[in-house]
Amino acid sequence: MEDPHSQLSMFLASTAHDMKNSISVLSGTLERLLVDASPETEKAYPQMAQMLYQTRRLNDNLMQLLALYKRVGTLEYPFDVQPLEVGQLAEQVVALGRVLLESRGIALDLDIDPELVWHFDEDLIVGVVSHAVNNAVHYTRDRILLCAREREGWLEIRVEDNGAGYPASLLAAGSAAMDGLASGVNFLTNSAGLGLHFSREVARMHRHRERSGAVRLENGGRLGGGCFILTLP
Repeated sequence: MEDPHSQLSMFLASTAHDMKNSISVLSGTLERLLVDASPETEKAYPQMAQMLYQTRRLNDNLMQLLALYKRVGTLEYPFDVQPLEVGQLAEQVVALGRVLLESRGIALDLDIDPELVWHFDEDLIVGVVSHAVNNAVHYTRDRILLCAREREGWLEIRVEDNGAGYPASLLAAGSAAMDGLASGVNFLTNSAGLGLHFSREVARMHRHRERSGAVRLENGGRLGGGCFILTLP
């Protein structure tokens, strides 16, 4: 007889996947409406842009939930590490965020080594980096930088903005994500902490020669605002 806990897990995974698909349809509809509109021609343009931002947040959260199922290795959501061009990763992130960024008047600059190839799970890492870009939308004034470089045998992906920097509570959540709840941040009620926790889990899934990936937050960087840093072995 099949374990009822396993049945429940698969039901929740399937439900989350269906919800993600529905939200993706809604997000795509909003994107098409925004492409055909402008603040000058559509009175509801700011509200539509905010709706797109919120649907992207929901989609991010569901992607992060599915990441947990990849972590436990279910057949439906396998963890799939492949050698991939980091530039292609950046292209996907840009495509996913283009309409949202344009609707907010935010520029996304890239600093990517065009020949850089790394081993990672494409879906999961695109999800993590896209989430970081969407989060930067909330903090930036008008510019975000996506940078990827190899540093001392690690792939370092940075998402920086030119805002006022992350608040202390979010930096604390980032530290808690690294420590795995050690600081007492409640990831079930803190949405920022929840996103960081999932990003940390995805990073830790990437292992090579007893090294595992990590995430951290800091302020400063090249644009002087908040910095999300993902490192993969």
